[in-house]
Amino acid sequence: MKRPTWFLRTVCAVAGFLALANQRSWSDETPELSPRATLKHFTSVFSLAFSADGKILATGNKVDPSDKLARDGPCIKLWDVTTGKERMTLKGHTDDIRALAFTADGKTLASGSADTTVRLWDVATGKVRATLKGHTKAIHSLVLTSDGKMLASGSSDHSVRLWDLATGKELKVLQNSDFVDSLAVTADGTTLATGSNDMLVKLWDVATGKELATLKGHRHIVRSVAFSPDGKTLASGSEDETVKLWDVAARKELATIKTRTGRVFSAVFSVAFSPDGKFLASGEHNSLVMLWDVATRKERATLKGHTGPVWCLAFNCDGKTLASGSWVGEAMLWDVRTVTEADK
Repeated sequence: MKRPTWFLRTVCAVAGFLALANQRSWSDETPELSPRATLKHFTSVFSLAFSADGKILATGNKVDPSDKLARDGPCIKLWDVTTGKERMTLKGHTDDIRALAFTADGKTLASGSADTTVRLWDVATGKVRATLKGHTKAIHSLVLTSDGKMLASGSSDHSVRLWDLATGKELKVLQNSDFVDSLAVTADGTTLATGSNDMLVKLWDVATGKELATLKGHRHIVRSVAFSPDGKTLASGSEDETVKLWDVAARKELATIKTRTGRVFSAVFSVAFSPDGKFLASGEHNSLVMLWDVATRKERATLKGHTGPVWCLAFNCDGKTLASGSWVGEAMLWDVRTVTEADK
């Protein structure tokens, strides 16, 4: 029998409290941070993104018809990062909103949905500028090149589609071996990374659409991938309870960070590098967000506040604020300066 979303949310909340009661035995050695703001979305926050100037946070939700709290249906909310207040609600998608990305000028927001479409929104007016169609199944991931010219979308239909952002035309289709759960692109826009249900991480040449390398090592679905700002390191987070760091040039694994907390399931759903590349954040099934030192691979802080799995993460442009989105219908803003600026 299918359980309604309110029931699943309750189960997640209980699991979250159990996780908080069974923290890593070594967590006392690192600081614990509390959120500076909680943004209520009422339904699961599946995706989020900061505008380039860090002033706006966009959040996208997952909606189940049986969820009594899903009063807004599928929607995107825009939040003022300074005040934590909602600025605008964007409606148009007909299913879960699983990916979000702002253009560098902050004028356009791209959204990817389980309704198989990508929509481009005018941030100032909240109106849809264009709807991109081509995928045949749910879209799980989006990424924009830093020059704002190209958008990549990854889907359950085993493909990555590259789009010309100015015209909305499809440029290329990259055929993957399984569901494309996550995407990342280097700052220079030349290399794309995918994470998939088949436990593989792949590197692709954006110009040619050719596969460059397959990185093997994970033992479960790869939920998230992220390039370091210099493009030399790739991080991948998996349901195998690990974060892996990869040398992009050598196409070899550099390190594995194990997140398992005793008996508490610690699948990694999201990873994000700080803008200076010195820190990596991971969002986990056990309701925690962890901050890791990239150079030493050591934990630097535990962020506690969520009561359900953490699906998505993003640093703002100056690295002072981290945003996280959870299954239980909330996004949180964290002031991480005490950690990221401790060595300055």
